[in-house]
Amino acid sequence: MAKRKVVWTINSEVQLKDILEFYTIRNKSSIYSKKLYEKFKSELKTAASNPDIGVKTKLENIRGLIIRDYILFYEVLVDRIMVLNVWDCRQDPNKLDIER
Repeated sequence: MAKRKVVWTINSEVQLKDILEFYTIRNKSSIYSKKLYEKFKSELKTAASNPDIGVKTKLENIRGLIIRDYILFYEVLVDRIMVLNVWDCRQDPNKLDIER
């Protein structure tokens, strides 16, 4: 199976930015934010080569990649992995809304 390209939706980019900014401000350093971002990129690279690695959801072609306290929900398409949502698992699960 060919490796797919990883593409972030605008919504997921905003969520990622908010998370990384939160840790940078809280820790008064960007070290943890950079490590977390690199972990996300590394795991998504693996998912691009092996899209079935994520946990199945009830939504067709949508999977969840569990990374530390987060789930990266992504849609498996023919030529790409579309990151739809960066979900902090410490939030109220009733607020979860995966937008395509």
